[in-house]
Amino acid sequence: MELLSTKIAVVLGHALFVVLIAPLFTALMKKVKAYFQCRRGPGLLQGYYDIWKLLKKDAVVSEHASWVFKAAPYIIFSATFTAAMIVPSFIAVLPTSAFGDAIVVIYLLGLARFFTALAGLDTGSSFGGMGSSREMMISSLAEPVTMTGIFVLAADVGSTNFSDIVAKSLSMGYAQPAYILLALAFLIIAMAETSRIPVDNPATHLELTMVHEAMILEYTGRDLALIEWAGAMKLTLLLTIIANVFFPWGIAQSISRPAIVIGITAITIKLILLAVGIATIESSIAKLRLFRVPELIGGAFALAMLALIIKVTGLG
Repeated sequence: MELLSTKIAVVLGHALFVVLIAPLFTALMKKVKAYFQCRRGPGLLQGYYDIWKLLKKDAVVSEHASWVFKAAPYIIFSATFTAAMIVPSFIAVLPTSAFGDAIVVIYLLGLARFFTALAGLDTGSSFGGMGSSREMMISSLAEPVTMTGIFVLAADVGSTNFSDIVAKSLSMGYAQPAYILLALAFLIIAMAETSRIPVDNPATHLELTMVHEAMILEYTGRDLALIEWAGAMKLTLLLTIIANVFFPWGIAQSISRPAIVIGITAITIKLILLAVGIATIESSIAKLRLFRVPELIGGAFALAMLALIIKVTGLG
């Protein structure tokens, strides 16, 4: 009984770690981008204040909205929270490792994206329809890159289980040509999937540039808080996957208190470095025009395919 309660605490602790730390990273990225623009920028706790402020407000729902629009924020948050219980963040082998397949995580995040796009269409808003069609176009291009990357990782491990992949990474290291290419491809896809520059700009509401923001334009109050919070959790999860698959140092290999403290410290430092790196990249380049996005994601697909060829042929 005590062992079962420990396992449940570890799984919930993993998910709560992502839930609680996610707003910090979005605020940190805004702070770094403000620094490059010679502005002070928001405080590091601004993400928490924004979510708390929205949670206290009632949601205003259009009379033309169906149950899809009302249920979408809860489905999006629940799917992302479930994915957070599967992805190893500070412990390598989770009690949920039997269900911790990378493909399950991809399609849980895909479920959240599907309902976001469906909610964008539900009220009949022209902006919502535009954003949903753009989001589906980008995700249809990104998914083959993600699946190819998973095949590369599975080629060594013999499994698509995240805990197995991270455990293998700890034993053999991923400083190999194939995995360097794959890390670059995953970084591009993480930026595309989380609506970052150069694919999307989360800080703008211009008709010509909106993608994700256009889909959630009709949401207010606590519904908007759940969607924004889930978006921050998705960014944290994707960065966690990159950090622990390609830089697995410090992740706990046992459920002991010192190992967990070291694991939480290590993943926090790695996520801060990745968030600062992405914010720096965003500050250094311009947003691409929409019809140039397929070229960028095509480049990521080429990197993933090259990694797969190198791995299959045994060159690296």
